[in-house]
Amino acid sequence: MQAEFGYVSAFVVGLLGGAHCVGMCGGIVGALAFGLPEKIRHHFPSTLPYQLGYNLGRITSYVVAGGVMGGLGMLLTQIMPIYVAQRALLVIAAVFMILLGLYLGGWWMGLARIEKLGGRLWTRIEPFARRLLPVRTPAQAWKLGLVWGWIPCGLVYSMLVWTVSAGSVMKGAGLMLAFGLGTLPNLFAMGMVAGSLARWSKNIRVRRIAGLLVIAFGLYTLSHVF
Repeated sequence: MQAEFGYVSAFVVGLLGGAHCVGMCGGIVGALAFGLPEKIRHHFPSTLPYQLGYNLGRITSYVVAGGVMGGLGMLLTQIMPIYVAQRALLVIAAVFMILLGLYLGGWWMGLARIEKLGGRLWTRIEPFARRLLPVRTPAQAWKLGLVWGWIPCGLVYSMLVWTVSAGSVMKGAGLMLAFGLGTLPNLFAMGMVAGSLARWSKNIRVRRIAGLLVIAFGLYTLSHVF
């Protein structure tokens, strides 16, 4: 049951963290679209394979990073007594559910501080993105999306710390997949439905209800520790 809570929470955080995603990556999405050949850029159906490529690449990076962090959690269970490790992982999961719930509800905006931690990593990765421009094929778009997935983002980094609590490579990857799918509607915006969804995700009442829900998941997880 706790695993299901984790995946649902990760999806909700991705979906309703949309205001952060649009603010953080909206300019990137626009730049990527503008960088396409003009004949493709002005024919909406032709842009879809490229937009899908960008976003699948981004989510692929999230899944890989989640698997690595989940593996670190698995290592933790091997070097510590199993009971202590399980309690530690549950506490990590609970704390980050609560923090992310506070972020969703607009009660805590400390994610910007976490983003600074990834600045050095991005300076090493960003040159690879330049080599992939201009984008000419959907496969190239996917490769550029792989780089996009490593842009410093407090929301993503908070989720990655949370995935340590998964305690396995597959579960860590699964949490980041759920999160990535949650971010997809806001960044892969198509037509009126996606536009309405983006506006809905920014509604403060909706965000606070979602925040309280994720906090409740965190408190429920914490109740199994003490």
